[in-house]
Amino acid sequence: MSSAMENAIDVIPEPKHVNYQRSITLDDALSLTKFGKVNYFLIIVAGTILAAVLLETLGISYVIPVARCDLEMTTQEKGVLSAVSFAGIIVSSHLWGFLADTRGRKKVIVPTLFLTFFCSFISSFSTNFWLITVLRFFAGFFISGSSATIYAYVGEFHNRRNGSRAIMGASFVFGIGCLMLPAIAYFVINQEWEFTIPLVGMIYRPWRLFLVVCGMPSLVCGLALLRFPESPKFVFMQGKKDEAIETIQWMHKLNTSGKEAKLQIVSIIDETEAQQTKARRKEAGATKGFVALMKLMWNQTAPLFMTPYLNKTAIVCVLQFGIYLTSNGMYMFFPYIVNRIAEIKMDRTTACNAVRFIPEELTAVNVTEVLECDAQSQKLDISTYEHSFILELMYALGFAVIGLVINAVGKLPILVFVFVSCGVSGILMVYIDVPALVIWLYLILLTCGFCISVVNAATIDLFPTNLRAMAVCISLMCGRAGSVVGANMVGLLLDSNCELTFWISGASLIGCGVLSFFIPNIYKRTITEPRVSVSSR
Repeated sequence: MSSAMENAIDVIPEPKHVNYQRSITLDDALSLTKFGKVNYFLIIVAGTILAAVLLETLGISYVIPVARCDLEMTTQEKGVLSAVSFAGIIVSSHLWGFLADTRGRKKVIVPTLFLTFFCSFISSFSTNFWLITVLRFFAGFFISGSSATIYAYVGEFHNRRNGSRAIMGASFVFGIGCLMLPAIAYFVINQEWEFTIPLVGMIYRPWRLFLVVCGMPSLVCGLALLRFPESPKFVFMQGKKDEAIETIQWMHKLNTSGKEAKLQIVSIIDETEAQQTKARRKEAGATKGFVALMKLMWNQTAPLFMTPYLNKTAIVCVLQFGIYLTSNGMYMFFPYIVNRIAEIKMDRTTACNAVRFIPEELTAVNVTEVLECDAQSQKLDISTYEHSFILELMYALGFAVIGLVINAVGKLPILVFVFVSCGVSGILMVYIDVPALVIWLYLILLTCGFCISVVNAATIDLFPTNLRAMAVCISLMCGRAGSVVGANMVGLLLDSNCELTFWISGASLIGCGVLSFFIPNIYKRTITEPRVSVSSR
């Protein structure tokens, strides 16, 4: 009888709840939440926010040609309007990075999303160049806050094993959003309806509605994140351990659909970073006044430019500058150059030979600008959308592939392959005289944007939590500066020295490929580890 009772005791199941009677690390705690609804939701929202950045910055390139008559813009003013959103991003990146690292990720992301939509909506009612320029500047100013901070926010809801993969998943969603841009522009802008708004004395045309549509992703994501908690890693580093545990328990409940018992975590082990942020937390909470805010911002930024972070900051900033120089700078002239190649209709011609026909035609364009605007001037040629669609499709597929292989092969091989392939394509464009091949080389050149998310993933691994968002913001600020430099470089050199334009673009990307070898710890790959469980403890 005693033996039977002992056997019965042996088969009594363990309690359903997972109870850690000792402290565990935050990474292990995040592993316990499992990968489910919360993670997928965050990835989709993050990717949509990244797509919103594209709509706010590059979507204007579809508007400028058709809004010329309504806003009475000169050629110089078109250039200003095309770059002003990037200027807003550059100016504000530092501020948002500081606020995200001291006040909170969500406290930056949600308000800036709503403010971005507000600016986009109001800009659709602009009646002159200066008004829309100011509003587009502030749209870029605010979207910068959510676009850079979202990387840290998403990464901190995942353990180290899944962090890079989650960011690349968001990049895939971003690629899908990019794919929709030319389709949305085509179906919205290429319409013939219009109506007059007497109160403001303006005609509301499809391009104005397109600006509102470009702002909609920001509004939707802002609403989606309203009930989401702050990053568990951030609140933990702020000393709020109980709040971090509550967030982890909340994630576990949603990811398991409530089918598993509540996680019972006694405590999370303090990390060195947590001790380092205590003084900053107290100082940030007591900050009052503009001068004090600037001083605190400097104290938050200065470590990035001192040892042991100086070399890391310099490398990621140079890489982002080089990527954006081509991916955005050369993109601004993509439809124009491709259309010029198509217009030549020659069996043999290089990109620059096609561009050299520009000077004589520019005079004609300047003359036609004084002619009255007709209905056709409110539309874009279908070829612009077709080439843009192909490029965005390449981005969507590329991000999907990178997301699948990044943990297996590591970040370095991806960076080197993309940088070198794109750089060589840019240089070959100077010499290849087969039009169809030239266009494909141009498409490959512009896919260097794949590296933006990979470098961001590497940046998150390089810096501690209290500096992470600031590091991403600073690096992306340098990247957006590369966009402005690239666009102006192409505009300056395209007519006078076309070949040099592609040489600079290609050589800079190859140089970035070489520089990738010097990213600290870039050789390490993320090894798939077994999920933390009761038995393994």
